[in-house]
Amino acid sequence: MATNYDMIASSYDLIRKIVLGNSIVKAQVSLLKFIPANSHILIVGGGTGWIIEEINAIHSQGLTIDYVESSAKMIQLSQKKEHRSNKINYIHQPIEAYTTDTIYDIIITPFLFDNFQIKKIAVIFAQLNSYLNKDGMWLYADFVYDENNDPLWQKALLKTMYFFFRITCKIETQQLVNMDQFFSTLYYPVFTTSYYHNFIQSVAYQKKLIDG
Repeated sequence: MATNYDMIASSYDLIRKIVLGNSIVKAQVSLLKFIPANSHILIVGGGTGWIIEEINAIHSQGLTIDYVESSAKMIQLSQKKEHRSNKINYIHQPIEAYTTDTIYDIIITPFLFDNFQIKKIAVIFAQLNSYLNKDGMWLYADFVYDENNDPLWQKALLKTMYFFFRITCKIETQQLVNMDQFFSTLYYPVFTTSYYHNFIQSVAYQKKLIDG
């Protein structure tokens, strides 16, 4: 069965706040300052849609946002959010099934890749990279974990989180993948910050201009 957050959609924001406080929100909001006016944006896995209201607080008009989400109930919650004069296209589809000819100025992947095994990550990453403008920016926020350096409490929390989401949402993996191996050759970071004792990382990646 494919990953699906329908079962916990209505309580998702409460669950993440109980476990991680406001760290997940802060991690994403810290990146939104890099969105230029009049951008065409792709958001993948935006959850309940609160991020739309945060984007509206910066740009109340002029944006086009394609909001790709695999959970129907998350889409329903997102559609209730205030979008002001920005245009929002809600797309109920797993990102691996989403195809488009659109070239985006900004791609946002909030806590997306922690759902997948490395083989699927490689496919999704290549897919999204092909959708991003040659000078576009990729706004990335996710959990980071180094088994050689991270403290015991992070190991325990990560194991508990994966157990919970595997049971409730059928996520396919039980371990984090180091995303540097994907970003480092094609992007460079222009902004990096961490939250929740370095367990969460936010990075604004600029696409490298490649000759030829």
